[in-house]
Amino acid sequence: MDIARVHHDNTLTILEKQRIKHKTWRSILQHRLKSSSLAQESASKKRFCRLSIEEIKQWELSLERLLSHTYGQAAFKIFLQSEFCEENIEFWLACEEFRKIKSPAKLASKASRIYEEFIRSESPKEINLDYHTKDSITQNLQQPTYSCFAGAQNKIYCLMENSSYPRFIQSEFYKDLCKVAARKGTYLKA
Repeated sequence: MDIARVHHDNTLTILEKQRIKHKTWRSILQHRLKSSSLAQESASKKRFCRLSIEEIKQWELSLERLLSHTYGQAAFKIFLQSEFCEENIEFWLACEEFRKIKSPAKLASKASRIYEEFIRSESPKEINLDYHTKDSITQNLQQPTYSCFAGAQNKIYCLMENSSYPRFIQSEFYKDLCKVAARKGTYLKA
């Protein structure tokens, strides 16, 4: 095979990968948001959601701002997946959902699912908690209350705030998101 052709093919592959990489975060965000209530609302109105540079820049102010935005949650989750620690945000979101439950029966059922998925030793998405926190949760599961995961949720939030969040803000993923939004706005089809 001709050396120039091989070089040309490798260059195309590199350029293609870069092009795909830049499109991928948008397609991943769109995919993640399809099941969210904001996405369902947008889909019913048959429109695109515009994510402005101002909104994205708000995420730099705090983890709380980032997590209060549906697209921020999705972007942060994608980033955490790249670091193999998405269980942290999944647990935090599950706890947020748990605190909104009204029915005591559903509360007990959801508490059990959260425990099995995130707390139990060797569970599929086990989060990093100390023995005392795990033990406290195990005891609280006998009669779960809205606050039975509060200590663990706070520890995971602090872990994300002090570790993952600063890396997210400094990441190429976040910088690329800002660049695209600054150029022409980022439109995500819900």
